Amino acid sequence: MASTMNPHITERRHIPDRRTNTHVATSHNRMSAIDWIAMTLLIIGGLNWGLVGLMNVDLVATLFGEGSTLSRIVYALVGLSALYSIYTASKMSRRHA
Repeated sequence: MASTMNPHITERRHIPDRRTNTHVATSHNRMSAIDWIAMTLLIIGGLNWGLVGLMNVDLVATLFGEGSTLSRIVYALVGLSALYSIYTASKMSRRHA
């Protein structure tokens, strides 16, 4: 006897639809205003250090005056942004562990 499979009787496995809308951000992976400010300041600081290393040009000091109060404020804000980013990165690593 030859065994044949009847396609109407075969069992079908139910595979859940795993497609999700990846464009919809949930509250835990949205960037807040402070995240954007910190990122912007880190980019400014990184570009400034890149210019210092490559061309010996300190753009912040050039724009605001060497040792001026405004230059020191920018440097302090970049440093605070780095500390905030360290905090954020450690918080994210704990969430995904």
